[in-house]
Amino acid sequence: MDSRQESIAQSLLKRGVSRRDFLKFCGVMAAALAMPKSAAAQIEQALASPRRTPVVWLELQDCAGCSEAFLRASHPTATEVILDVLSVDYHETLMAAAGKQAEEAKAATLAAGGYLLVVEGSVSLGDDGVYCCIGGRSSLDLITEAAKNAVAVIAVGNCATFGGLPKAQPNPTQAVGVMDVITDKPVLNIPGCPMNPVNLTATVVHYLTFGALPEMDSLHRPLFAFGQLIHNNCERRGHFDRGEFVRAWGDAGHRAGWCLYQMGCKGPITYQNCPIVRYNDGTNWPIGAGHPCIGCAEPDFWDRPTYEPIQLDAFTPPLTYPSVSAPTDGITAEGAAVTGGAVGVVAGAALAFGYMIMTKRSEHLAPKISDEEPTDDAGHHPE
Repeated sequence: MDSRQESIAQSLLKRGVSRRDFLKFCGVMAAALAMPKSAAAQIEQALASPRRTPVVWLELQDCAGCSEAFLRASHPTATEVILDVLSVDYHETLMAAAGKQAEEAKAATLAAGGYLLVVEGSVSLGDDGVYCCIGGRSSLDLITEAAKNAVAVIAVGNCATFGGLPKAQPNPTQAVGVMDVITDKPVLNIPGCPMNPVNLTATVVHYLTFGALPEMDSLHRPLFAFGQLIHNNCERRGHFDRGEFVRAWGDAGHRAGWCLYQMGCKGPITYQNCPIVRYNDGTNWPIGAGHPCIGCAEPDFWDRPTYEPIQLDAFTPPLTYPSVSAPTDGITAEGAAVTGGAVGVVAGAALAFGYMIMTKRSEHLAPKISDEEPTDDAGHHPE
């Protein structure tokens, strides 16, 4: 049987994936797409039909970080599952063929048409594209050719979506994102440094199920993955609302898992589903590991100061901001992500900070107006 006439379900069964695991995969995809449980049955039906859209994957100005993340994906089941779902026909790093044989395989897929084009890395426009050439052809030439017969284009990683590191000032190669050069095809962006492979898999499953790309925001990002601020779902959000901020690396608040906003965390201005899907099979994510978000899903994040502390006490007095509900006692890890509802990014932080100073809350720790470690009411450093 032609592999393209074989359904994804049949291919997975041949690989030893059980029916139960396949149904679990459909359920995970429904959850990743922010759809109700009932959608899993619709996804199951779509993936059980012989409809395997091929994928051509180009690597341009990149570090291959998204390919590395793709290769190491173990969620929802294994890398083999994702390879079957995506039906990758061409990927310079993954395919067994090389040289002329590889290019002939790509040419055959491009001529047949009807494929999804995945692009990793930015496009170089400087000096006629000389800074990024493959087989003597510029990145602009390669992507223009590959996009011609594609049904849609998916840009993965911040380099492909917004130009990423190559576009950072002074941008010597005149790097741009995919959507800056491909304007006659639907372009969907899955930013991140690297992108989360769960979001790529879910996007392709959505296409296979509904015959269309997911709904997108103004930056062409799928809303199921980039429709909410990281701040809204962060497990440390309760500490933000309560005015419990890390004020120096390794201080008592840092060890207690408090909010990293004052240490330059970009969660309040970054849209992504990191707190929900996480990384490494859902094991953890940067903020969960004690590192502030660097905003890698947003345009030009490389040009923003990454670890620039925010002095909350220097803002306009909290009384000038809209009122918010006072933090409640007994915050738990489970409730931290959902505590507080409509709190402004700076306004909420300033008000919570002022509230903590006035009441000396937070396990009797009184924050000091400096970057030193907090002390208790007697001026002693906590153990």
